[in-house]
Amino acid sequence: MPVLRVNQADLWYEVHGQGPETVVFAHGLLWSGRMFHRQVSALQDRYRCITFDFRGQGRSEITRSGYDMDTLADDAAALIEQLDLAPCHFAGLSMGGFVGMRLALRRPELLRSLILMDTSADPEPEENIGRYRLLNLISRWLGMGLVAGHVMPIMFGQKFLSDPQRAEERAEWRQRLLSNRRKGISRAVRGVISREGIQDRISGITVPTLIIVGDQDVATVPEKSRRMHERIPDSRLVIIPGAGHTSTVEEPEAVTAAIEEFLGSLSGNAADDADRENPDGGC
Repeated sequence: MPVLRVNQADLWYEVHGQGPETVVFAHGLLWSGRMFHRQVSALQDRYRCITFDFRGQGRSEITRSGYDMDTLADDAAALIEQLDLAPCHFAGLSMGGFVGMRLALRRPELLRSLILMDTSADPEPEENIGRYRLLNLISRWLGMGLVAGHVMPIMFGQKFLSDPQRAEERAEWRQRLLSNRRKGISRAVRGVISREGIQDRISGITVPTLIIVGDQDVATVPEKSRRMHERIPDSRLVIIPGAGHTSTVEEPEAVTAAIEEFLGSLSGNAADDADRENPDGGC
């Protein structure tokens, strides 16, 4: 069983494919590394792809504490170091992006680049906190089934939710939502909604950064991505038409294309740098 012990927590991880560079995928709240299945399938013939589940979610251990974003960033750093993945491309969606930004600020030597998807550098909006706490309380003690109807429109855009041809896919992701373990998810939700904002710090991110957001994202609206783009030096912004908060699932081809183009441009830059350093091709 692929489990790694980091910071007193057993984290589930999977390795797919191989290549000279590594992409580490960090999932959003309520999900697992499975949300990157389509991206991993497309990239694994050229890159080593790592998915992992944050503590309390997916198949990772439910711990008593450690669900704040700084501790989760420490977990991610420990995973990268123990698996000897550095420097890697770190791709985080929503909560995974909260972690990725902190990782880029605190441990930039571990990263080759940063990909931020449907995320924000702001704290949780005050108007959301009371509602999310109530939903969390209900799901913890009465089950996810009672809140799934409220959560799905937060997690997915209207295009995905209304497409009759994707009914089976919606049912699959609703079932994944329902299969969450109550205690772990409750603790993870509290960590997300109590996070501190880092908008005033992200100008210190120095690794190449791609920002992706769905134009139907209601959880972290596109304006938040535009603000990150303005703050993070030389970052790139891609807005995905028809995608909500879970863009990797809703519009997988468009998200994958944006990632491939970004990674390809970095590889090209590295090759150009090598040519400049060694123009004659000698040793």
